[in-house]
Amino acid sequence: MAVGTKTTPLLFEPFVWLWQLVTFVLGLTGRLLAVILGLALLIVGLLFTLTIIGAIVGIPILIVGFALIVRGLF
Repeated sequence: MAVGTKTTPLLFEPFVWLWQLVTFVLGLTGRLLAVILGLALLIVGLLFTLTIIGAIVGIPILIVGFALIVRGLF
């Protein structure tokens, strides 16, 4: 039996990867820059979402921007 190993279900792997990306960006840029970058991603995601075809790309950008803002503030 291995001690200290955690397995993540395959269904949740994309969320784990996204959160690891967010924490990596936060570690590199700092809290304030992460909030500014998150706000910029929210605006870009919103602009993409206003076009129907761009919603496929815009909604994930919105989610990443929101996650960066939350991670930067708390």
